[in-house]
Amino acid sequence: MSIRPPTEDPSRPLPTTGERRPGGGARLEQVDALRGFALFGILMVNITYIASAYHGTGLEDPGLGGPLSDGVRRLVAVLFEAKFFLLFSFLFGYSFTLQIDSAERRGTRFTPSFLRRLTGLFVLGAVHAVVLFPGDILTLYAVLGLILLALRRVQPRTAVRIAVALPAVTAVGYALLALAVAQAGGGGTISPSTASAAAQANEALRGGPASVIGAHLEALPDVALLLVFFQAPSALAAFLLGLAAGRRRDLADIERHQRLLRRLQLTGFTVGLLGAVVYADASLNHPQSAYHLFGMGLDVLTAPLLAAAYAATVLRIAQSHYGQAMVTALAPAGRMSLTNYLGQSLVCALLFTGFGAALVGRVAPSGVAAIALALFAAQSVTSRWWLRHHAYGPLEWLLRAWTTLSIPRWRLKYETRSARGGR
Repeated sequence: MSIRPPTEDPSRPLPTTGERRPGGGARLEQVDALRGFALFGILMVNITYIASAYHGTGLEDPGLGGPLSDGVRRLVAVLFEAKFFLLFSFLFGYSFTLQIDSAERRGTRFTPSFLRRLTGLFVLGAVHAVVLFPGDILTLYAVLGLILLALRRVQPRTAVRIAVALPAVTAVGYALLALAVAQAGGGGTISPSTASAAAQANEALRGGPASVIGAHLEALPDVALLLVFFQAPSALAAFLLGLAAGRRRDLADIERHQRLLRRLQLTGFTVGLLGAVVYADASLNHPQSAYHLFGMGLDVLTAPLLAAAYAATVLRIAQSHYGQAMVTALAPAGRMSLTNYLGQSLVCALLFTGFGAALVGRVAPSGVAAIALALFAAQSVTSRWWLRHHAYGPLEWLLRAWTTLSIPRWRLKYETRSARGGR
């Protein structure tokens, strides 16, 4: 949140991030565009898990193989998996600093409102995980947000050091585990029970609402382990990088960081992409092996580099002569990221589970990717239309009301009449 300058029309919506241009100008739409881009990448990953219970087991869904399907699986694993939630996490940490500054300018207590915000995210995430998609990220953000709150006064340099250490320690842990598995001579063999469990999960997801929710509850323990030991350290590291960048207002003046952005692109599209290729090969071709564990550890180290390269590319394009078209397409979806994130799961649940068409395990990866592209395009158009008439997305409005214990405005008051002198 942010406070408007006195000269700014109060009918205009408050920014999602609270970001301002130097001197208090209009919101930085390229930051919203970056959030929208992250939202698209998250959809490309999440939909693969919703569309088939076999995804992530190392096994192909029967009848959905072939060269095209294999190519799409590999492309998603290399370019999307474990990359885009990092962008979202970075922006969460960045926005956190702006919310603190906003509370200080208003003379209000930040901690109680932020704790309410985290509680709201946790409740939304828990419902999301049980009803729509077990791979929820909101509950993880709510828990890690407590750590971010405790570390809010650390210096940017210290935050960066912790952020570098977290993935490094995690990667060492994976490497030691891979070494132990290799020395024991185990791993690399998928149990027949895995295929049976995946088939049963597909059938359960095609059943009625009780059957779908039951399948989600059964999957939650495995998802929780993945979140705690794979995503949580990386998400917290991204939080802290966002905290450091927010303290320095790095996204308020992209032009002065052009050299850094080019370096991020060079490193990310070489080292980061190489790590992603190894990770994809290990997870798709050698699941549950020592090599797979090594690939996961390597990805913990290199995925942030590729994610940073993506972010640098989006920000540089946004500053270019032709960047406005990209910003116009992505920014509205980014401003309504909470509504769109949960909306993606709702639409996918209606398509793939017994809540609707029950297409789980019946759509090839190429078709799943096409659905993701169409869904995000529809969300971009819908978000742009919605924000022409409303100050916030529906769930953003609800979360803000709970956070501030007030009733935010719902519809926009257009400036046309005042701008024309009331004519």
